[in-house]
This record gives sequence, C-alpha cells and structure tokens, in this order.
Amino acid sequence: MKYIVAGIGGQGILFATKVLGHIALGKGLPVIGSEVHGMSQRGGSVISHFKIGDYQSPLIASGDADIFLAFDQSEALRNYHFLREGGQAVINVERPAELAHPRLQDYFRQRRITLHALDGLGLIREHLGGKFLFLNVLILGALCGAGVGNFSRDEMRQAVGELAPARFREENLKGFDLGYGALAK
Repeated sequence: MKYIVAGIGGQGILFATKVLGHIALGKGLPVIGSEVHGMSQRGGSVISHFKIGDYQSPLIASGDADIFLAFDQSEALRNYHFLREGGQAVINVERPAELAHPRLQDYFRQRRITLHALDGLGLIREHLGGKFLFLNVLILGALCGAGVGNFSRDEMRQAVGELAPARFREENLKGFDLGYGALAK
C-alpha cells in the first residue's frame, strides 16, 4: 500500500505519517518512507511518501500511490498526479461539494479515483475552538471513516492516543473522532 500525505508546514504531515508507520510496524509489516520539505517550518510544501510492504525505494512515482491525503486544497492541486487509477483521496477543502478546481475533478473522473472531501478547518472552527493543529488527526479519522486504507478505526485511534503528547491527547482523540464522524459510512 502506497500513501502520499501532502500539506503545508505546521499541519502535522510528519505526525500523521508517524501514526501510520507506528501501526504498520506494530503489526510486523515492513515500512519505508521519505519526506520532501519545502519551507516546512510554516507555510511551505511538505510531502510524505509512505509505503507498507516490501519495497526498495521510499519514493512513489507519479500515478503509483494507492491513497492520497491532502491537508490543503492547494497541495492537492500540486500533488494529485501521484494517485494511481482507481486510487482513493481524502482531501480537506473549504467547500467539499464544489471541490473547486476542474483540473482535479477531470483527473479523478478519468482515472476512476474515489474522492472523500471534507471541510476539516470548518469542523475544527466549530468543534475544537479553531485549534488547527488537530487537522492531521482529523484527516486520519476521516481516512478511517471513509473506510480507506489498511487500518481500523480502533488501531488508528489507539496509535494517535499513544503518540500524541500527553497534554494534547484528549484533543487529538476528539479531532480524530470528529474526522471519523464526518466521513463514516
């Protein structure tokens, strides 16, 4: 299984990838990954390539990712080309019903990519007091809620709880549950 996780610096891309790796390693699965950082301290592009299985190279070629998580719509536009035909995407967008950019819509339609879109920032404003640092766990919850990927809700939630700093554990779990509920089938 090949994941691309994309966003901007400060959105917790690396923590999200760490959660995925923690679960896979706990199950005895081989993992390999790599991060590509722009100005990742705040505002620059961050892309994480993450593979579960026996792979030699950590990088994922264009058109080869099974799952694409985009924490920001602009990063979705920069990185959607990584998704393979028939892949699945979970994308944070301001207006999920509109997924604004026609280029993205056309690409997904032509390649039969399943899109799971949600307004993560809106949910955080409404339910977590605008604490946007929980967007990463909200997207992981949405991934599970949509039934995408290799991991169950319980596995993912447990990993978030184990890896989150103690002082933010409850809010991380609340963010995860919020994302899960937004896309639960």
